[in-house]
Amino acid sequence: MSDPKHSQDEGNEETFISHLVELRDRIIRAGISVIVVFFAIVYWSADIFRLLARPLLANLPPGGRMIVTDVTGSFFVPMKVTMLVALVIALPVVLYQIWAFVAPGLYQHEKRLVAPLVTSSYLLFLCGMAFAYFVVFPTVFRVMAHYNAPLGAEMSTDIDNYLSFVLTMFLAFGLTFEVPIVVVLLVRMGVLTVKKLKEIRPYVIVGAFVVAAVVTPPDVFSQLILAVPLIVLYEAGILAAWLFVAKKADVTDGESATG
Repeated sequence: MSDPKHSQDEGNEETFISHLVELRDRIIRAGISVIVVFFAIVYWSADIFRLLARPLLANLPPGGRMIVTDVTGSFFVPMKVTMLVALVIALPVVLYQIWAFVAPGLYQHEKRLVAPLVTSSYLLFLCGMAFAYFVVFPTVFRVMAHYNAPLGAEMSTDIDNYLSFVLTMFLAFGLTFEVPIVVVLLVRMGVLTVKKLKEIRPYVIVGAFVVAAVVTPPDVFSQLILAVPLIVLYEAGILAAWLFVAKKADVTDGESATG
C-alpha cells in the first residue's frame, strides 16, 4: 500500500522541478530576444554610441574631446551601449516572459491589473530616459563646461567613464518616473492612504533633494533637475491614486450602502 505522504512529496518535487524548467525556458526566450535585437543593430554600434555622446559633444568647449584610455575601450564601450539599447528594445518581450511565468499564480483581478501596470511602467521608464537625454544631459554638460572654463584646462572625457555616468542618470531618472506607479500601488494595496501621502509630503520633498544631491553632480541646477520632477511625479501619483483607487473605492462603498 503506497504512503500518501510519500506520494504528496513526490508530487511537490515534480511541481517544483517543472517550475524550474519553465523558468529556465522563459529566461532563455528572454535572452534570445535581446540577442536577436543586438545582432540586428550591432552594425550601427558606432552610430548608436555617437548618438549617445551627442549631448556631451555639443557642449564641449573648444579643444574638448572624448578620449579612450583603455586599449579595448573603443570596441567594447560601443558594444555595451548597443547591448543596453537592445535590452531596452526587447524589454516588452522580457516583461512578457516574466508575466507568463507568474500569471498562473495570480487571481483574475490581479491579472487585469498587470497589463496596464507593466505597460505604464515601461512607458514611464522610457520617458525618464528621454528626459535625461534631452533635458538633463545638455544642462549638466553646459554647466560643467562653464565651471571648467576659468581653470584653462582641456575638458576631455573617457568614453567608459561617460558610459557609466549616463547609465547612472538613465537609471536614476527612469526610476524617478516610476514614482506615480509606486504611489498608486501603495494606495491600492492598502499600505498608505491618499490622506497619509499628503501628510508626509514635506518629508518627500526633503527626501527628493537628498536623493538628487547623492545621484547628480554637485551643482544646484543638476539637483533641481532631478528633485523637481520627483516632487511633481509624487503629486501626480497622489492624484492618480485618488482618481483610480480612492475615488473608485468611495463609489463602491456608496453603492454597497445604497444596496
